Formats: sequence, C-alpha cells, structure tokens
Amino acid sequence: MTQNSWGGPRPGSGRKPVSEPTVTLRVPVSHKETVVALVQRLKSSPVVRVPSWLEVHALAEQPPFLAIPLMSHSVRAGFPSPADDYIEKRIDLNEELIQHREATFFLRVRGHSMVGAGIDDGDELIVDRAVTPAHGRIVVAVVDGELTVKRFFQRDGVVKLVAESADFADIEFKDGQEMVIWGVVTKVIKSV
Repeated sequence: MTQNSWGGPRPGSGRKPVSEPTVTLRVPVSHKETVVALVQRLKSSPVVRVPSWLEVHALAEQPPFLAIPLMSHSVRAGFPSPADDYIEKRIDLNEELIQHREATFFLRVRGHSMVGAGIDDGDELIVDRAVTPAHGRIVVAVVDGELTVKRFFQRDGVVKLVAESADFADIEFKDGQEMVIWGVVTKVIKSV
C-alpha cells in the first residue's frame, strides 16, 4: 500500500446533510429530563388556541433570586400564640413554588367553575407541563382547541373533566371530540 491511498474521505463518513440549519442548545444536566419530557409532550399536543380572556405567562428564563425571610414559628389559625421576632432562614419563592422551571407557566383564571376546589375568578395558577396527569389532579386541558381548568377523572374507562361547582356541568367526551391535558396545576396564587 502506498502512502497516497491513506486518509481522505470514506464512503458514508462525515456529517449527513440536513434539510434545514440546526443549532445546539446547552441545557444543565439536572434539567435534561424535564426538557426532553416537555418536547415530547409538545410534539403530541394539538395546536392550542388561547382564548382572548386567558392570560398565559411563561416563566422568565432566569428570574432573579429573591430571598424572603421565613419565620421560625408558624402562625395559628385558631387561638393566637405569643409573637416571636425570630427568622429561621431565607427562602426563594422560585424554589418553593416551581419544580420544573422550563415547563412551568402561570395562567390567570376567569370564571367560577372551580370555586369548590378553592380556585376563584382572578386567581393565578402555576401549571407544570412536565408533571404526569393522574386521576383526581386539577389540570388545564385543551378541549376542542380551547383551554379550561377542571379536575381530571379517569376511572373504569371513563374520562371526563369535572367542574367543582354545581352551576357548571362536567365535560364528558363524545365521539370525535378531542381533549389533551395541557398541564397539571401545582399551586394557586390568591389575593387576600
């Protein structure tokens, strides 16, 4: 073998041509599973039409760290206890309220169908799209292309969305009707 036959391109080697340009995204290793789960759910979700009355806010890319003092004593909802002015530690609300930052959204509620679950008109929901929906959880679902918040019911082959108010009917599905769980409600933020 002569030195002229060494090296050079080999059939099937090198980068394969792609139909469009690609980019590389750097994701912290601790967030990899969350991002993969979110992308897989987005691929299987239908196009969502957000009604004009609904406000959806994605969590900021890197919200500032905000440490708030946590008192070492709990507050009684019954008889009052002596007040102590003692701070146990500082907490970050991002860590306290959010499990999967990349898959978390805030939605403002409009309507009264979930008052029995403590969700009132004007409340803000923290919705995590990386959490797997399960029977009994409160979810945001896409029904016929529109978002709604209800309790998810799935038993004995029956799937429906349950309202938490006697003034509203449950949503039971008929042939041809489409429903996708958009995310799971993990927290409710209320004004008092």
